[in-house]
Amino acid sequence: MLIELKNITKDYVNEEVVTNVLRGIDLTVADGEFLAIMGPSGSGKSTLMHIIGFLDRPTAGEYLFSGHDSRYFNDDELASIRNNSVGFVFQSFNLLPRTTVLDNVVLPLLYSKEKKNHEVKAKKALEAVGLSDRLYYFSNQISGGQKQRVAIARALVCNPKIIFADEPTGNLDSKSGATVMEILDKLNQEGRTIILVTHDLNVAHHARRIVTIRDGEIISDEKIPETKRIRSW
Repeated sequence: MLIELKNITKDYVNEEVVTNVLRGIDLTVADGEFLAIMGPSGSGKSTLMHIIGFLDRPTAGEYLFSGHDSRYFNDDELASIRNNSVGFVFQSFNLLPRTTVLDNVVLPLLYSKEKKNHEVKAKKALEAVGLSDRLYYFSNQISGGQKQRVAIARALVCNPKIIFADEPTGNLDSKSGATVMEILDKLNQEGRTIILVTHDLNVAHHARRIVTIRDGEIISDEKIPETKRIRSW
């Protein structure tokens, strides 16, 4: 199993007030799955994604990644996983505005184990999202939909096993959102694991499985029949 969570909790403490964000989460994700995590604002879905993606640590519980207990990963091992095994796509794009599209995509390679052919790899990733004609545009010169495609290329450039997408269509018009979901569909068909966070049921139905979270707890875990999936091809 690629990801296995056992009784994961996450608490935040502010001036001695404890807020329980996640409460006893049990979840498994197999290699190659397309999973959507749904829930209203404040339900804990983004916190859960951050823990699965090693951007945050749980307060308690066990997280096995490829069979290894993440509690014993040191800082170097965690950095290696973040740089080489996972990629992130966020609602706000998180691009450097006065930097070219190409250089935005090259950036993760500077921190990775890859020491050469950075531009070649970045160009290949941009080609995969249909942006070969925008290499030398600055990121503040392209549309929102194109920015999100750049963000996907940046997530792809280190060839990760898993792509995490947190509300990837949230700032996009419907046409641009459909293009982004088409790209994520294609990446999953190629064998990558996709973990998508969304509050939009139509977006979630691109996945093959939907986990719904409310008040920090999983309230449903449903496999989506192929006949009910929204497919972009």
